[in-house]
Parts: sequence; structure tokens; C-alpha cells
Amino acid sequence: MDCYDACQAEVIEENIKGSKDNLVTNGKLCVNFAQLLKENNLKTPIFNNQEISLDESLKILSKKLKDTNSSNTLFYSGSGNLGILQSSTKNFFTQYGSVLTKGSLCDGGGGLGIEQGRVSVVNPPIEKLIDSDIILVWGRNFSVTSPHMYNLVKDKIFVTIDPIKTDIAKKSKIHMQINPKTDYELALLLTRFTNMQDMEDEEFLEEHSEGSDWFFDITRNRPVVSYEATTGIPLSQVNELLELIENKKVAIIVGLGVQKYFEGAQIMRCIDSFAAYLGVHKKDSGGVWYLSDSEYGYENQLKIEAKNKKVSIPQVDFSSYDLVFIQGANPVVSAPNTKSVIEGLKNSFVVCFTTTYNDTCEYADLVIPSSSFLSKRDVRLSYGHEYKAFSQIVENAYENTINEYDLTTYLIEEFGFKALKHEDDIINYYKNTNVVYEEFETFEFIEEVDIEPLYKHKTSSNFYLITGKSKNSLNSQFTVDNNVYLHPSTGFKNEDKVMIKSAYGEATFSVKISEDIKEECAFFYAGNKKTNYLTPNKEDEESFSAMFQEVLIEIELS
Repeated sequence: MDCYDACQAEVIEENIKGSKDNLVTNGKLCVNFAQLLKENNLKTPIFNNQEISLDESLKILSKKLKDTNSSNTLFYSGSGNLGILQSSTKNFFTQYGSVLTKGSLCDGGGGLGIEQGRVSVVNPPIEKLIDSDIILVWGRNFSVTSPHMYNLVKDKIFVTIDPIKTDIAKKSKIHMQINPKTDYELALLLTRFTNMQDMEDEEFLEEHSEGSDWFFDITRNRPVVSYEATTGIPLSQVNELLELIENKKVAIIVGLGVQKYFEGAQIMRCIDSFAAYLGVHKKDSGGVWYLSDSEYGYENQLKIEAKNKKVSIPQVDFSSYDLVFIQGANPVVSAPNTKSVIEGLKNSFVVCFTTTYNDTCEYADLVIPSSSFLSKRDVRLSYGHEYKAFSQIVENAYENTINEYDLTTYLIEEFGFKALKHEDDIINYYKNTNVVYEEFETFEFIEEVDIEPLYKHKTSSNFYLITGKSKNSLNSQFTVDNNVYLHPSTGFKNEDKVMIKSAYGEATFSVKISEDIKEECAFFYAGNKKTNYLTPNKEDEESFSAMFQEVLIEIELS
């Protein structure tokens, strides 16, 4: 599943339970895994709203691909299936010549910001998190999005930086309820105070002096007191934080919320530069955790060299293609600007390859059921930690379903393309290959910051749009919450029906009032079927990625 923990289960006395052989899972299954076991998986292919056999669906797909110019087809893969063998389908569409996507709907901006400072996005070994004293959670609801990892460190002292009073914020010693899109300002302010209180890591700065003076100069470009008004964080709270972490082993857990903006890479790089200035990167414990490159250090066993055209994933125009193959994704809910997504899908031949019938299937001409994870072997590399999880077959696949590896093999044979490696060889490669974490040799501090704050354009009638994960859902899977959450000061009441408008669209929502929401913010859980009617199908500054929160909205009674 698309989650940080990548937990692992095993069958014990005919029941599926958490594996004790996996450090992170530690014998416990999370709510998401339990929900997954209850999913109503697809069992029969559908063509033009009629159920058909698997053989018929494969022949229809093959014929359609042969009758279509490959350059007029799009391969669109989401994060609904992150197993190594599940990604084999891309091998066929690369050889076939489809247009592929680039960028991300998720972590692209932040990932690029980290890469610009230290080459790769690789998390420290999880033992460094376990051995830390203080965990600073920045824009991530850690206890909800990483319940297994949280259980390993739940007795630590936490500090949370987030506009929303999340579950982890309520468990924290300090909660800095920051104004949206001012995380880079707080990072600069914290760096300034770190210097003022002689807490910088002089040894690290001497070893990695590339740009550190320039970075510190940025922090001195404005009066310290001016940050209070823009970030919403009192200077007294900044002092409280630095007093708490002084001479302590600090881990910084950064989430996706900080970088869902046009200049997401710059914002993340400011946070990472603050961490470097404090010296957390080179300590025996602590460090910075983000959504890491899970395949770093491994050789991609399914990759094939090609020069396919690529299109920015937030800007995909589905109507530009004669055929769209969608795997493990639900763009009708998860992609920005829902209205344009739906209009595009209506004007293309759409194939959905999926385990469950989701919102996007409503616009598909052909739906092919992917076999359940319980009926296929695979390897899952985590983007939250370094541990691998291996999946075995524990039940037979339904007759009219097919797994990703077998579908790819079928299509490759139909078209006479280069065959995949045998799945035994692929799985054994990951079993027998261990990647050793290596400290980065150089660090380049950000030397110039050019970010346009949202507050400069905000009027008294505007709200900031904020999205986050729910403990009862995983993106658009499981239990969906379609409400908008507002602070009591807005004057709205529970169950009010409101019309919300942005520069990109509008939609109606039911209101839930909560004091956990920061004033002037409107909060939506990921998977809300209407939120992306309000978001821009535009790419960010550098990484070809979505910027869901680069939005100001207006709310009125419907």
C-alpha cells in the first residue's frame, strides 16, 4: 500500500497477523491493513459496462493497442501498487512506445529540494530515529500516517509544526500552529536563533561550508520580530523549542504538507538547510526523514532503456490520447482539477487495471481486475525506512483476474518484445542484495530564496486550503470523508451546506466545526471526492509536480 510503514503480515493458524520478523511491523497490523483485508475486490473484467471473461478482456486490450498509434497512448500509474513486480507493466508500455508521466502528485517538490542539497533522498537507518531524544514532526501526522514507526518511538518527546492540531500535535510537548506556506520562514527564523544561541554545529559547517554563509545571510534579511506576524509563531515558542533540543539528539520527520506549493523544492531545502546548520545530519542519532527513494542503491530489475515522451503528471490532458491505460490510480479523485480530468477521460478510450472498482472506473471503457496481493508474490521497498517486506501467495487468484507480471508477459509475447526477467530472479535479487546507508560527503546550503507567500494575496474573505491524511482511509481508499473542516470562528455551523470556490473551480461541501483547525484554514481529508475541483492542474516551479495547496478559496452558504 501507499504508506510509509510498508508493514508485513504472515498467516498464523489460518489468520493474518502482523509479522514479528519485521522490526517495523513488530507483530501488529494497522487500521489500513485491516481495511485492505475487507476490500471488495473486482473479480470480473468489464467492457462497455458488460461483464466479460479475462481472455476476452486481454484480446480487446491487445487489439486496441495494435490498432492504435503508440505515440497516441498514455501509461498512467499511481501509488496504489508499490510492489516491485507490480511495476512490471511499465516495462511493456515503455517498449510499446507510450507516453509516460514525469513528476509526482505526492512528494516531487520536496524530494527535489533535498536532492539539490545532498544528491539523494535517503532516510537514515531507523535505529537513528529510535535512538533520538527529541522528534520534531514538521507537516506530517506521524502517529496516523506511520503508526508502526510511531510505536517504535512513542515514548519520545515530540514537537509538532503544523497548521492543524493533528493527533501527533496533541501528543507533543510543543505545537507550533504555523500559518500555511510559511515553513521556509520558520526554518530561516530557527536558523537565526540557532546562531544567536551558539547552537550551530561548527564542525559540520566547517566540513560542509558550501553556501552556509550565504544561507545564514538570508536569515538576517529582515527583523526577527517580523516573523511572528507572518508565521503565526511567537518568538517565545521558538526559544522554548531551542531550549528543549539543546544538546539533545534530534530527529526531524518531514511530511508532504510543507511542499504542496509552487516553490515546494525551495521550502524543503530551507528546512533541510536548517537541519544541517543545527548539525543533525552527522550525529550518531537523529537526522532528517522524508519520503525517501526506496529503490536507492538497487538496480531496477524491470527497467528498459528508451526515449519515450513524458508529460507532467499534474498537467495530463487525457483527451489528448486515443488510449489511456491507468494502473493502480484513481485520478478522478486524486489528481488536481477533477473537472478537467473527467472531461478528458470522456474523450479517450480508457483502460483501468485495478484491484477495486473506483471512481475512475466509471469513465473506463475496459476494466481489468488485478489479482489481490494475497495471491501474488512480490517485494515491497519502503520509503519510510530501510526494511524490505516479501509477499507470498496465501490464496488462489480469482479465475478472471490477472497479476501485473503475468499481464505484462502476455502483452510482451503478443507484440514480440524483449521478455522480462523471471520473477524468481527478480525476487531473489532483492533478497540477496543489501544496501548499506552511507553518509553524504557534501552538503550544499540553499543560497537564494525566492518564494511568493500566499498571505500576500490573501484577502479577509479568503481561506487557505489544507489537505491531510485520515486514520480511516488511505488516499481515496477505504472510508471516505467528504466534509470540509472549519474553525468555530468562521461562524459556520455543523452540517451547514457551503459552496467553496477557487480560481480553478467550485464544489459544495458539508461543514464540520473543529477547534483543531487553524483560523482562516479550510481542511479536507485526502480522498475527499470534491476537494480537487478546487485545485490547479499546473506544475510546480521545478519538479513537474502538483501543488495542491497553492490555492486561496472563498466559502459561502449554499
